[in-house]
Amino acid sequence: MTTEQHTRRAWIAWFAICLIWGTTYLAIKIALVTIPPLLLGGFRYLFAAAIMVPALKMQGRRLPPTSAWPTQAAIGFFMLALGNGGVVIGEGYLSSGLTAVLVATSPFWMVGIDAAFPGQGRLHPRQLIGMCVGFLGIVMLVWPNLSMGGAGARGVLIGVIAVQVACIGWSLASSYTKRHVMSGGVLGAATLQMLFGGIFMALGGTVRGEWAQLSFSTSTALALAYLTVLGSVVGFVAYSYALKHLPIAVVSLYTYVNPVIAVALGILLLREPFDLRQLAAAAVIAVGMMIVRPGKAPEGEVS
Repeated sequence: MTTEQHTRRAWIAWFAICLIWGTTYLAIKIALVTIPPLLLGGFRYLFAAAIMVPALKMQGRRLPPTSAWPTQAAIGFFMLALGNGGVVIGEGYLSSGLTAVLVATSPFWMVGIDAAFPGQGRLHPRQLIGMCVGFLGIVMLVWPNLSMGGAGARGVLIGVIAVQVACIGWSLASSYTKRHVMSGGVLGAATLQMLFGGIFMALGGTVRGEWAQLSFSTSTALALAYLTVLGSVVGFVAYSYALKHLPIAVVSLYTYVNPVIAVALGILLLREPFDLRQLAAAAVIAVGMMIVRPGKAPEGEVS
């Protein structure tokens, strides 16, 4: 296959990433109707790992050696158990569109955590300004709900904190993985991360007593299947292919597209509110991201 053909397919993969990961917020919201949050994430990633293991064997690929499993388990905990777990818990209190916009703040955490690693330079004034602008957008987004007080405000606060914990977990894992070469290949490492992430989330759901609340309907089962097959397996394979054949700055532009898709679907299908104030706050967050990483797109998102 020629380079031009690879590039064309990589662009198709990139559009698939935007569409699939932009719609996962809607699927999560639907699945949460009958499936508790941590069990939802546990099922999603355990089922995805169960699909990936035989798929890797069919392609002649192997999982990383057992000596690498503790590292992959740690990454699975931070990136998926915390990263995706925080998003799913957050969506229990927030609209799917609002959750997607808040997840888009992960580049701010990425910049700060990157600077904290040994051997990294200090934050530049431009980056500090961008982070301040971005978090100002968060305040604009949620302050009216918080200022009302009562149970509603408490729920919004829990949701915002859960999503920010998710961003921190994803950023910690991403900062570590980009500094260390993963044995066993990208897909093999991702399979282990999904396996361990799913185990941690299922254990967390068990500790929280979520099994007693678990039930399935046609819509929630279909949403879980969508998250497993398209959101996890197809989405990650497409992401890996796009990363291999397109610049990372181009691939990472999906982070700007996903919230737009999530907000639009939330409005059209779930009738979620999204007014001019929220639009202005989302714009402020986007400006903050552009200031933090001029000429680069943010690195990664929890979906």
